[in-house]
Amino acid sequence: MLRPDAGGLYCAAGDFWIDPLKPVPRAVITHAHADHARSGAGEYFTAREGLPVLAHRVGDGGDFNAVDYGQPFELGETRVTLFPAGHILGSATVRVESEHGTWGVSGDFKRAPDPTCALFQPFDCDVWMTECTFGLPVYRWPATEQVVGEVLDWWQDCIDAGRPAVLFCYALGKAQRLLAELADRAPRPIWLHGAMQPLTECYREQGILMADTQTVSEAGKGYKFSGDLVLAPPSAAGSPWMRRFPRHSSGFVSGWMRIRGNRRRRGYDRGFVMSDHADWPDLIRTVTDMQAERVITIHGSGEALAGYLREQGIAAESWNLRATLSRSEPA
Repeated sequence: MLRPDAGGLYCAAGDFWIDPLKPVPRAVITHAHADHARSGAGEYFTAREGLPVLAHRVGDGGDFNAVDYGQPFELGETRVTLFPAGHILGSATVRVESEHGTWGVSGDFKRAPDPTCALFQPFDCDVWMTECTFGLPVYRWPATEQVVGEVLDWWQDCIDAGRPAVLFCYALGKAQRLLAELADRAPRPIWLHGAMQPLTECYREQGILMADTQTVSEAGKGYKFSGDLVLAPPSAAGSPWMRRFPRHSSGFVSGWMRIRGNRRRRGYDRGFVMSDHADWPDLIRTVTDMQAERVITIHGSGEALAGYLREQGIAAESWNLRATLSRSEPA
């Protein structure tokens, strides 16, 4: 029912693409991260909570359709339903039903609670197409409360030393999750890189409670940010912008920090293991919860997960979508 073509993952029965890679007439978008949401589609269908962020990311072109979680809608000969993915605000998994069966598709998802988005909701399907960004047994996440405590302890050490604490994290999703976790625990307002400000405002406008923030550009000339926490996207590391924070200590919040060598190679002082993707145990748990007869891994380390599932007696395969799409004829 779903197949890759040059536009992305295509459903012929409904004549739409899920998270297309280029402009297409009709797109179902799982969430607003740039590798899943691109400008130029004629029509967009996305979860209602994610619409403001999606519109900000892809611009005003196209016809936007806000869909409530759990409410089916018709596209061609299919019935499509979006369910909470727990990844970022407004993220969704996609259930596609037709006379050929029922397929479930994940963009990105996680199972850990997150104060900025609805909790992941399983559903039954015949085929489950699962992301596996962290699809190796080494990736197992500590409790969020533990990681937030580590961030606060590091920040306090910086306060005591009079040093700026510059914490790198992704501008959409991770930054707002951190601000929400710190909402009632931050000892002072948190500074934001300018790229994070409009996205954070999209979250605030939907009633997400987060710590008080200011943009770095609002600071007076010569302000040293001593003992302050500054959130910045990874792209800011090593840039001239960092000169504003003399003697700073740097940290990075990501599931990639589970491998200590990643922190050392990237030159961060601290690594904090918090991901907005499912870890290895939750990838396996989700396969069980979806009750699918067939599993297709996409978006990551698919061979390892598919091989493990086959050992458990589950029909599983790995699709290398990027390689397949690069060989496809134009849509």
